[in-house]
Amino acid sequence: MSPRLLPRRLWQLTRENKLFSGALLAGALLRADAMLGYPGALWFSGDSYIYVGAALRPVPDSSKVTGYSLFLRLLLPFHSFTLVTGVQHLMGLMTAVMIYVLLRRHQVPRTWAAVATLPQLLDGYIIEDEHLIMAETLFTFLLMVATLLLLWKPRTAWWTAAVAGLLAGAAAMVRTEGEVMLAVLPLWLLLRGWSWKTLRGWAVAVVFAVAMLVPVGAYVSWFHQKTGHFDTTLSTGFSLWGRVSSFASCAVIKPAGEEAVVCPAQPIADRTPPGDYIWHARYVHADMNSICTVTVTDGTSARTCGPVSPAGDKVLTTFAEDAIVAQPLGYLKAVVKGTLLSFGFPRIGYPDPGTTYYYSFHFAYIGTDPATGKPYSLVPPRNVAKIPPLIVPRDSEYNDWLTYGHQAPGAVRKVFAAPIAAYQRAVFTYGPLLAVIFLLGLGGWFSVTARRGTSLPPLPSAQALRSLRLRWRPRGTSMLPWWSAVALLVAPIAVADFDYRYLIPVIPFAAMAAGLAFAPRKDAGQDAPSPSLAEVEPTVQQGN
Repeated sequence: MSPRLLPRRLWQLTRENKLFSGALLAGALLRADAMLGYPGALWFSGDSYIYVGAALRPVPDSSKVTGYSLFLRLLLPFHSFTLVTGVQHLMGLMTAVMIYVLLRRHQVPRTWAAVATLPQLLDGYIIEDEHLIMAETLFTFLLMVATLLLLWKPRTAWWTAAVAGLLAGAAAMVRTEGEVMLAVLPLWLLLRGWSWKTLRGWAVAVVFAVAMLVPVGAYVSWFHQKTGHFDTTLSTGFSLWGRVSSFASCAVIKPAGEEAVVCPAQPIADRTPPGDYIWHARYVHADMNSICTVTVTDGTSARTCGPVSPAGDKVLTTFAEDAIVAQPLGYLKAVVKGTLLSFGFPRIGYPDPGTTYYYSFHFAYIGTDPATGKPYSLVPPRNVAKIPPLIVPRDSEYNDWLTYGHQAPGAVRKVFAAPIAAYQRAVFTYGPLLAVIFLLGLGGWFSVTARRGTSLPPLPSAQALRSLRLRWRPRGTSMLPWWSAVALLVAPIAVADFDYRYLIPVIPFAAMAAGLAFAPRKDAGQDAPSPSLAEVEPTVQQGN
């Protein structure tokens, strides 16, 4: 297409897709208001300073993967947090565009395709997260691009699988919760159209897996070079200990040796939620000072102690695994309870009010919790941040902010901040609505039909119910986005705890699956339509 015709073509597409164009414009205006109301970026205590610090001084962190820091480093020459959040807001909008394009590709009517993008475009908490120096937006964007490539055609080309694999592997190094997708995506490639029965299907899955391991292997190699350990973090045991702390009973587990040291003796009823408990419980802080790893480099020995160390990670992981084996029902109950919190209403201060405080726009960067009187600050601290096991030098967070952004944090333009702050508290994906979205996604897998030779009964009755049959008749390719949403929802709860921030990547994939439920039915075993661009165009122009 000639560049001169591009504006005309864009205007034509806007007119042909009015509902989505209006929603996209609304999402863009909301994000623009956030950028005007809060110049620069918002800060999440703990994670943000690790990301910014690793961007300024590239080094893998023991507590979390820092692939997001590499993204920040790409933008470092501009020294602008406004640019960072602007790019992240653009990623949020592009994620919605990808959902819409894919749904229209699979012949979902314009109205339902546009409705499926509304949670991503208009959810106030998603918009706020895009304005944080946090990894969720980049993580979601990378996974969505990979999904778009895999779902664009019913037969995935090897080069498409390779690119999608690289993106999925990179996403896993942005957030460790993405590691579950390293199993979901290759498995789906084999199940899609029963590809596991063909040599070509296995070849595509292998290409994807190999490409996926390239960024993962590169990060593991980098981590080993800096720490001497082949891994991505040393905090797996720390998080998993938090998960089991909600039910672990020393009397049942009967730990011995160093595991007995980290077994929480405090009554279960007195323990706070895992996402809060791990930061305060002495069992994984003061009591672990004697659990150390000694390394010798060039004749110089060094001791690394505490929960985020090779020895500490091993002890905590072993204890957590023993707790799960000894109390499997307790573990299952904890995971189910955490999952159900995703669908609850209203939103609560979980795992603690201090954490959820960072998930909202405020009229000032410094406030006070009305329930406890505890001060909260969205500004990087100037003093020593004593957040075990992450002890940082004095002023480093604040100075890192100034070094990266060349702009002092804390400015709030209330004339713009007030509307987006009020909007966020009213417009978001409510828990019950998310449950409905998940149920609609299941509708893309099955259809309810009557026995052969009969029609669906107009009124329910015992005889009518006996005549119904549930059939496997997938619409589009809703299997992948639905399972992706489930995996992204449950995996972090299973290894750590529930957190509202973990819903950020779940919502767009669940909405995509729900949208695909309105695609034309396909016979069992078939996949989504893959018309050529020439065949899609008449559909787009004619409408539904």
